[in-house]
Amino acid sequence: MPCELFRFDTAASVSGFAPIDDRVMGGRSLSRLRHDPAGHAVFEGEVSLAAGGGFASVRSRVPVSADAQALSCRLELLGDGKRYKLNLRTDEAFDGVTYQTSMKPVSGVWTVMRLPWASFLPTWRGRPVEGAPAFRPEDMRQLGLLIGDRQAGPFALSLRSIALE
Repeated sequence: MPCELFRFDTAASVSGFAPIDDRVMGGRSLSRLRHDPAGHAVFEGEVSLAAGGGFASVRSRVPVSADAQALSCRLELLGDGKRYKLNLRTDEAFDGVTYQTSMKPVSGVWTVMRLPWASFLPTWRGRPVEGAPAFRPEDMRQLGLLIGDRQAGPFALSLRSIALE
């Protein structure tokens, strides 16, 4: 049985997400997670490579405890042809080790993606972290979405839900 983390069918469902863009280091990218009246969320904004920038992200605390038996993260989403990263953190800190995996959802079609825990690699500011423990779902405290990889310009990733299976 899936453990639902986020269902984006109401305006309140996006209230816990805050942007963390390259502006924290002087860049000019900008993002947000907004509710669409059609009953889903949209991670949107613009990635700018100016001033040494190049990433946009949003992050939230995870509202429920995750099941240790879960094998993957399940997202129902609508892509725009760009690559994104799903970031999971096992602490409450602003900066530190992030377990990260890449995804490129189908453009223009609602689809379900299942991302197994083995695909989440420990990173710090996008660089691999050697010797970090494997990700354990029961330790998850924060979840975020990120776009980078020099994909300058506007972006929009729509989401209906995020769950663990």
